[in-house]
Amino acid sequence: MKKFIIGVMFALSASLMTTTALASGDGVELEDAKVDIHNQPSLQRGAKYFVNYCMGCHSLNFSRYNRMAADLGLTEEQVAKNLIFTRDADGEIDKPGVLMKNGMSQKQSAEWFGAPPPDLSLVGRSRGSDWIYSYLKAFYLDPTRPLGVNNTVFPNAGMPHVLWELQGMQEKHCTKGEGEHATEHCELKLVKAGSMTPVEYDQTIRDITNFLTYVGEPAKLHRTTYGIFTLLFLVLFAVVAYFLKKEYWKDVH
Repeated sequence: MKKFIIGVMFALSASLMTTTALASGDGVELEDAKVDIHNQPSLQRGAKYFVNYCMGCHSLNFSRYNRMAADLGLTEEQVAKNLIFTRDADGEIDKPGVLMKNGMSQKQSAEWFGAPPPDLSLVGRSRGSDWIYSYLKAFYLDPTRPLGVNNTVFPNAGMPHVLWELQGMQEKHCTKGEGEHATEHCELKLVKAGSMTPVEYDQTIRDITNFLTYVGEPAKLHRTTYGIFTLLFLVLFAVVAYFLKKEYWKDVH
């Protein structure tokens, strides 16, 4: 029995270490995204930027437009007018009740990028908000890559820097300290400005990250409320149960 318990503890520790390693980006220091999924304006901006810049390649196959509209404080008319650009088999604009798929076929995407871009419905849960935030800020010029850019968080990623017009272009500069065991320190420097200032771009990335964090687990928006009502019910039930117990046992000596 003792060996079994030790084995279970070892397995749980190994699983936790693996999860932590994945979330940290394989040793890369991640920035704190500081997301807040209860910030509706941020979620609305994130949805706008995701649909306009990311959804040309990536889809959200586990989400529906009308569910998103309800959670983000939007009407279905607003979503249909501003966020839906795909069409059904008859050539009509998709309705808000459909899943958030894009118009790119798997065959086309595989030909263009070497592999189909992944669905991002669960990236907020699998990678974590800090990873998404850091990744979207970590593109830099690299002439050795097919698309001319690389990424410090996810090296040799096949994704182009689709937000370069907003951020601009960065270069990677590395310096190495003196001594036998000196480590190399690298940083990204902006060499070509985009349409946004660095502060504005950081907020845009935070909004996209916030939106993807919400998409990964929409129930988070309401789970805290459910928990509070559950605790209040248990407290009320405990009071009723206490007085009921006193009533049943008042004649027992």
